[in-house]
Amino acid sequence: EHVLLLGRRKAAAVAARLAEEDPAFDGLVIGGDSMFELDGAIHGKPGTPEKALERWRQQRGRTGTLWSGHWLVDRRGGHDGGEGVGAVKSAEVTFVDDLGDDEIEAYIASGEPLQVAGAFTIDSLGGAFIERIDGDPSTVIGISLPVVRALSRELGCPWPGFWNRPGAAS
Repeated sequence: EHVLLLGRRKAAAVAARLAEEDPAFDGLVIGGDSMFELDGAIHGKPGTPEKALERWRQQRGRTGTLWSGHWLVDRRGGHDGGEGVGAVKSAEVTFVDDLGDDEIEAYIASGEPLQVAGAFTIDSLGGAFIERIDGDPSTVIGISLPVVRALSRELGCPWPGFWNRPGAAS
């Protein structure tokens, strides 16, 4: 899928840059991307207030699918990263149906929806306009924690190793 390919390219680009700039880097590189699907049309970041307004008028009161692609590259212990591992996760997002143009325009004026897939967030101002989410909410935020956990385990890196707390596995 397209979001997986974009996530893979992002992770590979960061891993290559780290290999040049910080050869001692010892960890996992995570790349990801998201797109929003409504009525079979795929939407990335709107980029302009006009496109964001058009999208919000289309999606209010409706349900669409947010797709997030994830890719992990292993750079631990001098590992060259290899191919890495990846997965796609989706969640259904339903928008409130009583959203007026005044609220949409105020939201767009905040700048928040211009640089995010689907022109919305759930973890900030846009969260009030989401009626429900069917699926993993962290997927909608942009990175599915259950997916990253599964992929890191596939690479032999236990999830507690990510915790930056006393007693966490390293």
